[in-house]
Amino acid sequence: MYYNDKTIVFLDGKWISAKDAQTGVYNQTMHYGNGVFEGIRAYQNTGGLNIFKAKEHFERLTHSAKKMHIQLPYSVEELTHIAYTLLDKNDLADAYIRPLVYNGANMSLMPTDKSHLFMAAWKWEKYLGDNPLNVMISSYQRPNPKSCHVEAKVVGHYTNSILATTEAKQLGYDEALLLDMHGNVAEGPGANFFYEKDGILYTPPAGNILPGITRATIFELAKELEITVVEEHFTADDVYKADTAFFVGTASEVAPIASLNGEQFKGDWEGSAGHNIYLMYRQKVRYNQYQGLTIV
Repeated sequence: MYYNDKTIVFLDGKWISAKDAQTGVYNQTMHYGNGVFEGIRAYQNTGGLNIFKAKEHFERLTHSAKKMHIQLPYSVEELTHIAYTLLDKNDLADAYIRPLVYNGANMSLMPTDKSHLFMAAWKWEKYLGDNPLNVMISSYQRPNPKSCHVEAKVVGHYTNSILATTEAKQLGYDEALLLDMHGNVAEGPGANFFYEKDGILYTPPAGNILPGITRATIFELAKELEITVVEEHFTADDVYKADTAFFVGTASEVAPIASLNGEQFKGDWEGSAGHNIYLMYRQKVRYNQYQGLTIV
């Protein structure tokens, strides 16, 4: 589903066929999970296409690499140019872009002297689908922020996400909601979490979560719509009392949640603050209100 015989990818400064892309089996990222990546979406519009918040995504990629002591010899501007060229070479408009920075061969637990940049793109629908989600509280917790850089988008961190999502699906749910080590709600396996009560949105503060770029966009849109957003710690018991709830992320966009551990939310999603934000979000990502990078 990710590529075919005509797909072109970027690997270490070269444009090659996806089927010809290769890597060494002794690379540190494969063995120890020390690599960084991003998930970025492009949207077609009447003028061409737009990569939404490319600058912010590649700034985070650069930040993540620095935190993990990974060499990344590309500027944000160069990475952005590669991403637009990638879409052009593959004749893609509505697409998902995956840059990955992975390390060279190294079996020790020390930084490597060499890293590799891989970037691919493919057409991908909403990661969590279009229907409201039935979510469960995961038995897995988010990592303690003193154990790793939770604000970096690191390859190895997503073993936690795989476990949580797999558990949820095996138990008949659509997705999981993870708590932090204090028992407060943190985030989903691949998305940030909001709930609404009496017209006010609540979301966990930075510290125990990946502070998502879509999450930041929700703050911007809420301000435009004069919707109050409160960042605070809260428990699952608080969420049970919510009117509505939703996940946000680049892959999932804005995904409404129907229930938590089988308890249905009582509010009307289509009349909610979250839904109003979603409608505006769909316009912003296509017409690039925040960033002057549109290709025609």
